[in-house]
Amino acid sequence: MDLDPKGLTRFVAIMSFGLICLASSVHGGFGGGGGQRSVGGVVIDGAGVVRAANIQEQQELANMVRRGLDQPVGDLGQAAEMRMISLKGLQQAILESEKSGAMIPDEVEFLAGLQRIEYVFVDQEQEDIVLAGPAEPWELRDDGFVVGRISGGSTMRLADLIVAMRSVETARQAGISCSIEPTPEGRLRLQQLLRRIKLRPGQNPAVFEASMKEAFGPQMIQVTGVPSDSRYARTLVAADFEMKRVAMGLTDSPVAELPSYLQMSRNSRHSSSQNPRWWMSCDYDALSKSEDGLAWKLSGQGVKTLTEQDIVAEDGSVEGAGTKDKLAQMWADKMTENFPQLSREMPVFSDLQNIMDMTIVATLITQERLGQKAGLDLSVLAGEETVELDSYSVPKAVDPQCSFIRGRSGWVVTASGGVEINAFKVVENQTSDASVGQQRSSSLAAATPDRWWWNQ
Repeated sequence: MDLDPKGLTRFVAIMSFGLICLASSVHGGFGGGGGQRSVGGVVIDGAGVVRAANIQEQQELANMVRRGLDQPVGDLGQAAEMRMISLKGLQQAILESEKSGAMIPDEVEFLAGLQRIEYVFVDQEQEDIVLAGPAEPWELRDDGFVVGRISGGSTMRLADLIVAMRSVETARQAGISCSIEPTPEGRLRLQQLLRRIKLRPGQNPAVFEASMKEAFGPQMIQVTGVPSDSRYARTLVAADFEMKRVAMGLTDSPVAELPSYLQMSRNSRHSSSQNPRWWMSCDYDALSKSEDGLAWKLSGQGVKTLTEQDIVAEDGSVEGAGTKDKLAQMWADKMTENFPQLSREMPVFSDLQNIMDMTIVATLITQERLGQKAGLDLSVLAGEETVELDSYSVPKAVDPQCSFIRGRSGWVVTASGGVEINAFKVVENQTSDASVGQQRSSSLAAATPDRWWWNQ
């Protein structure tokens, strides 16, 4: 490749994506989905192609949700450091709505405003399992996200909890996966094209963008283990999609301390055969439990970003090198460090964190046989027949997108990344803590007999 007078050449980063999950809208039914509505800031069109939602589409979504969204009142209108959710009562509320033919109330859809799940309690006396964590009144953002009014974090969704409960046994057998990968043929065509391109001094490589996109082709999406038309699956796709857009500078990072990877790698050496892979994974401390195994505590940030190098072979195939690029590791560390703030600014990441919490809890309930300990039938939440979830357009492909910056020594094509939720590994890491049992006693003692949720 020809160099400009300063010994510098342009390089392009072409996005590709990947997700691996190993654990396992409002008032449209359960989950508020359907059709082509935006989820997590992305739109999936009728052909299954994923792209970023434009401002008009975000506004249309917000207007649609606003028409059906009730404002939380009473205790729901106040934040709570600890709000308890009775799964027995939640199931009963679902059955009552099903029986009456009424739409699911917002307090059920949004799990009484729950923001995180910090505790799981078994109440043998009431034959119940109780989830507990901080809660806030919900509100609608201009881009269509429903978030907590104080923290700005995404409000938990009933539909995601149901998918998490249903997916545990599937995950045990084969894992839950969503991959968004360029084809080997596409990688090969792009490599061949890049070898032919000669940049003149000062020439803008954007003139080759169309031909590079055509050569690379769309990345194909595969979802297994969870319904590919579920909000859960779309949230996984959206979170990875947005992570790559931030990393590659295709959308402005809303957090000053988190520049794009392209900004960080400016003037660094690169090889088109070695490319960074990023993925988001679980970041939990050991689960704390009471001595009798009737109380459990989740702690830790929940999500971290990891990286390694991919090697692109001559035939376009890819395999992990087992090594890490220093700059890619720096970017991954910065995303992990700034994840809480990023989640407030881009709630799709908070949605991902919620899904991780729910998947850990669903796996814990199954692994530790908490339903049997409580004497509680969980078939309304975990069964396949009781609740019919809303359906979304199935994600099938992502078109390549290009980003150009100054660099040294060649073109760069980013490799895949994704999300990994290994809930079984998290649940296996346990430690005893007497204070968790004490928290159970005080939380259950505050129960309100005529309500399926209450505050401590």
